[in-house]
Amino acid sequence: MKPQDYTQILAELRSAYAARAPKSAALNERAQHVQVDGGSHALRLMQPFPPRIVTASGAWVTDEDGHRLLDFWQGHLANILGHNPDVIAVALAQAFAADLGLQTGFTERYQIEAAELLCARTGAERVRFTTSGTLATMYAILLARAFTGRDVVLKVGGGWHGAQPWALKGIGYHGTEGYQHVETAGLSSAVCEEVVVSRFNDAEMLRDHFRQCGDRVACFIVEPFMGAGGFMPATREYLQTARELATQYGAVLIFDEVIAGFRFRAGDTGALYGVQPDLATFGKIIGGGMPVAAVAGRADIMNLAGRAGGGRVKFSGGTYSGHPASMLAAVTMLHYLVEHEADIYPRLAVLGDRIRHLLEDVFAQEGFYARCTGWGNDALPGSSIFMLHFPYEEGHPLAAPDDVFDPAVCDVALNGDVLQLALLLEDVHMMHGHGAVSTAHTEADMAFLEAACRNAARRLKKL
Repeated sequence: MKPQDYTQILAELRSAYAARAPKSAALNERAQHVQVDGGSHALRLMQPFPPRIVTASGAWVTDEDGHRLLDFWQGHLANILGHNPDVIAVALAQAFAADLGLQTGFTERYQIEAAELLCARTGAERVRFTTSGTLATMYAILLARAFTGRDVVLKVGGGWHGAQPWALKGIGYHGTEGYQHVETAGLSSAVCEEVVVSRFNDAEMLRDHFRQCGDRVACFIVEPFMGAGGFMPATREYLQTARELATQYGAVLIFDEVIAGFRFRAGDTGALYGVQPDLATFGKIIGGGMPVAAVAGRADIMNLAGRAGGGRVKFSGGTYSGHPASMLAAVTMLHYLVEHEADIYPRLAVLGDRIRHLLEDVFAQEGFYARCTGWGNDALPGSSIFMLHFPYEEGHPLAAPDDVFDPAVCDVALNGDVLQLALLLEDVHMMHGHGAVSTAHTEADMAFLEAACRNAARRLKKL
């Protein structure tokens, strides 16, 4: 089916949005003079301008123009307890009042406590902290290449592992190229040739890739639950096949759990599949809203970054790795999730199911065939995360990124800029049709969302 032209609809939505947010518009104009495109993270810089936020609490944020927005983006999906939860904010405030919290350049006990918790909850033997998921996946790949003495990095199309060299191939869907596209200028051609892109949830293709180049594969990096690539869980067969193949061919299996870690249980997601990776990366939720990421895994691989391994891998983490306030937040958050696991995760699963049904039902009632990804499966008991899609044909499978981002299969423009603006005009913030619920979201919030979606759909039908 030929994709619809939304040029005129987008122009009208942007005009309506600009008229209701003059203060955010003025700040955006000011930012253009000193920042690239007016900000420092491309995903946040929606057109014609992003809302500029002044307060954030629980499920809601307030922008410069006084609009209260029901937020499902929740700090790039990091805020599983909602914005600025008291359990973290109070601990940080007390630490700052007691002269601990800003950078010291020393180590303290919080790093040890956070590492102990991560090891206990993930089966890892060693942990090293850094500040972002991008750095964590880069260091994990460095460790794998050093450990195996091999160069090839195997990943899946649509898998986002941060803006680091071995992750910048095969992120976005590009027509006839599919997921074989290099996403940035400036990369060495050698790096691009070292990255082999497979298909998510396709165990047979994975076997083919290992048969073709398994003796050169340093690592296979994969998300147990796909994040930006479509919000879909790996099948049990797929991850078990990955474990078997990595072991058979002597490659390092890396689970990127920056999105998935501590989202479905107070620990790693791999455990729900009965699969132990060699290395895993964590971020988002473990920081409690502060910049924390980690690489965790086998001691013999991790030790390549330390004295026992001769410091062969320069995983120093950066000045702000193990930052006191961040590590305090991590310890506080991890303890809280472990202690309240029996309450938090069932509630998130129920809310996740509620919102996915709500989105599909409301848009269907208004004449838009819509389906969500983010559902659990036989390994995952439930999911707090969702992404809305508009397939052209009923019954189309949504098991891999190319099932949802091929514009010949789904209306990717509608669930992108169009939907984001239409919902923002109804005081709901999602990022291109996707987001996550937190423990701060309520049934009243679900009712607000339902009305907003209905109004947004009706607005779109009139345009």
